[in-house]
Amino acid sequence: MLNFYKTIDNVTTPITQIEPDSWINLINPTDAEIKQVVDTLSLDIGFVRAALDEEETSRIEAEDNQTLIIIDIPFAQKHNNLVTYETVPLGIIITGKNIVTVCLKETAALRDFADAKVKNVQIHLKTRFILQLFYRIATHYLLYLRQIDKISSYIEKQLHLSMKNKELIQLLDLEKSLVFFSTSLKANEVTLEKVLRSRLIKLYDEDQELLEDVLIEVKQAIEMSTIYSNILSGTMDAFASVISNNLNIVMKTLTTVTILMAIPTMIASFYGMNVEGMPVPHFWFVVALSVMITGIAGVFLYKKKMF
Repeated sequence: MLNFYKTIDNVTTPITQIEPDSWINLINPTDAEIKQVVDTLSLDIGFVRAALDEEETSRIEAEDNQTLIIIDIPFAQKHNNLVTYETVPLGIIITGKNIVTVCLKETAALRDFADAKVKNVQIHLKTRFILQLFYRIATHYLLYLRQIDKISSYIEKQLHLSMKNKELIQLLDLEKSLVFFSTSLKANEVTLEKVLRSRLIKLYDEDQELLEDVLIEVKQAIEMSTIYSNILSGTMDAFASVISNNLNIVMKTLTTVTILMAIPTMIASFYGMNVEGMPVPHFWFVVALSVMITGIAGVFLYKKKMF
């Protein structure tokens, strides 16, 4: 998908072609769309390919008057009525007069800019626009982290009522999401600090303050993801211990029942043999003896807290 945007009357407005001071947004583009943008803007094709690599790490580099910033961006998706959270690289290519974003997924942060939900966006002020994009990404990390916390709290309540594999798998998916977030946020922090220190992007005083605000949000998100990950990991360990303990209780109860049921069977087996000399060979005695010994064994096992 290929879209073009420009700030017209202080509003982010879609346009039909590439113009100076415009934003070109490539979402999971086709080869034809990539060729169109690369040929029109004389982009480094390696920059575009790097942004489309799912395993690409967050970084910044410059070549031939073009600057590439790759930063991990979060997104949420539903699968079998379960919400999962992951990250995907977002490539931002800065040219002399345009900004190109390249991503494999359509994310909420980019959609907010495309739908003009972010105020005071001036695309022709490229540095300010990029920093606003960074800030929006950081706020979405915080938003998704709060959602993960709420979902994990709800699942914990469900687990208190009944132990089911579905809830445990959900917790495992959330823990995996937190690991993705924590790793991506730490890489983003390094990249943003390089942007702050390096001279690859010219920063004015207001831009530097905004970038520092972005770094604060990223550090907060890192701290939140670490805390939530530790809590979720402890919760998973606790429920694993509870499930193991419940299994031990069930096995102990079944063993006790087996012992009690074996007593009448054993006594009846002795009296059922075709031999002579068994004491009191009457049916009522066998039943009474079985009930008495089973009762004694039951009282003994009860005192030992076997059930």
